[in-house]
Amino acid sequence: MRAPVEALAAAQRQDHALFDRLVAWQRTHGRSHLPWQHTRDPYRVWLSEIMLQQTQVVTVLGYYQRFLERCPTVADLADAPADEVMALWSGLGYYSRARNLHACAQQVVARFGGVFPSTSAELQSLPGIGPSTAAAIAAFCFGERISIMDGNVKRVLSRALGFDGDLAQATNERALSALAQALVPADASHDEMTAYTQGLMDLGASLCARSQPQCLLCPLSGDCRALAGGTPDAYPVKTRKLVRRFESWWLLALRRADGAVWLERRPPRGIWAGLYCTPVFGDEASLQDALAAWGLDAASVQWQAARKHSLTHRELRLLPAVLDVAAPLTPDAHGRWATRAEWAGLGLPAPVRTWLDET
Repeated sequence: MRAPVEALAAAQRQDHALFDRLVAWQRTHGRSHLPWQHTRDPYRVWLSEIMLQQTQVVTVLGYYQRFLERCPTVADLADAPADEVMALWSGLGYYSRARNLHACAQQVVARFGGVFPSTSAELQSLPGIGPSTAAAIAAFCFGERISIMDGNVKRVLSRALGFDGDLAQATNERALSALAQALVPADASHDEMTAYTQGLMDLGASLCARSQPQCLLCPLSGDCRALAGGTPDAYPVKTRKLVRRFESWWLLALRRADGAVWLERRPPRGIWAGLYCTPVFGDEASLQDALAAWGLDAASVQWQAARKHSLTHRELRLLPAVLDVAAPLTPDAHGRWATRAEWAGLGLPAPVRTWLDET
């Protein structure tokens, strides 16, 4: 590394200029219009933080409002049926977040009387709340002197500090986290912690972008080690690369005369875990075998245009088909018939919902 962690940490404890500049920049140039800002309600901050994981702000806005209209408090969310929670989440992806969201709300009610704990350590004991999310809630809502470490923050700090440790290694993650913590003054006020935390997030989402950062406009440009070295794009260092898999899935919509479609609950683990979906097959031969087992005519299947759906680790090619059925049929004991009005209230994967709505 260009400078030992201990030396960097010692220097930053003596000089909190980075903290002060970020606070001043956020108050003047940072985002201030988002609906989860200007609140110290941990329920609303927690909800926004979970939704914003792996999801852009513009996408989250509508979901956030719908969740609050249906579940204005953590107790309302805890009491909501699981299927309704999944339906509200449908389209946001990463559905384990929705399951953890529901479980977390239930634990807040059961363990803490419906009041979120006020420390990052206690918050991390709840489902789906990791160190960065816990730090954001604790800093925004309770003024805890702690630094968040999400992807945007890691990029900003690794560039500013010239931290070239490989963040694919846990020891380097912890070292950068220690540096981040050293940047925060011991006497930082609640308002300063809010502005600093938001400023890190805003800077990483705007000027200090992953590619083509706008360094000349950055409030940290004067002391940024990456800019001084002329290599901001080299940070953060992370050698482990994402390996994507390409798969084809055959989807079959069995449709009754009244428009109801047969939906099955997906397994509790894996892609679209716990959601309702039409029957899924790994190849066309498996689909044909299922039709034969159900006594249905494969020649009547209406094949539709293939669709693409991108996930973090997978690229799915969806091959949808529709088959109208006249006789009473129960393909699987773990499924149900659902009319268009009924599937609107169920948790369906976004591409499946779109397909069914268009069919």
